[in-house]
Amino acid sequence: MPRDLGDVLHYFIPDGEAGPRQSGPPIATRSIARSTPKVLPIVGVPIGDRDVVRAAFTWNLTVEIARLGASAVLLAPTLDERSPLWPEPGPGPLGAEVVLGACEDLGELHRAALDLAVSRTENVGSEGGVVFVRIPPRWLREISEGGNLLRWTLLFSSTDPSDLRETYGIAKLLMNSNPAARVGVTIHGVKRVDDARRAFGQLAGSAARHLGREISSYGLLVDDLDVYRAIVAQRPIGLVHPQSPAARALRDVARLVLEDARAFTVV
Repeated sequence: MPRDLGDVLHYFIPDGEAGPRQSGPPIATRSIARSTPKVLPIVGVPIGDRDVVRAAFTWNLTVEIARLGASAVLLAPTLDERSPLWPEPGPGPLGAEVVLGACEDLGELHRAALDLAVSRTENVGSEGGVVFVRIPPRWLREISEGGNLLRWTLLFSSTDPSDLRETYGIAKLLMNSNPAARVGVTIHGVKRVDDARRAFGQLAGSAARHLGREISSYGLLVDDLDVYRAIVAQRPIGLVHPQSPAARALRDVARLVLEDARAFTVV
């Protein structure tokens, strides 16, 4: 269910000055099982071939989930082999891993993701884990081949109206293709919580009115120069600038993703 973006005021206001919590949809609370999953949950992330910023967010989330003690793997098709989107394949910081799969369409990517989710579960502890999968947006034209790969999808959107329209279009496509599809959105590039709340409200409101469905909020990522510095340095922001507002926001988004991964995983 939608979460209250007022809970991230500490990224913008020094500790002790945040004041009363702003009203909004409450954060869902649930009892999270710590049993070992049989299959790691898969999160599909549509990312364009040249979308370095959203790719960097996804890789940084992978690292932050590993920092939380969970298994964290990012799968991308081999067409990314010479792409600047990802670091070199293999284990990286804190055990976060990049894997390239020999996939040429959505169906092959789906099968590769399932194989990876099963194989990486063998060494997973009670903290669980996540397999992120980079989906080339053009492959969504064959959405019927996506299967369970598209049951849980994370979208990144800025507050720009054209970006919000594109994000809603992808969410609509995913939801119309699968009644069980779970779509989450992280708003990025914001300086104020109200801007993020307003942008997410537009997306969630449109989905509720026109589709009768919910979009889940996975927090916000702040507009911070340290993000772009870390991208240029090709190092996770949580390691280069661990106390920056951007790094703290990424950790919060990672916790939200991991919380849902534990709640919805197959055990």
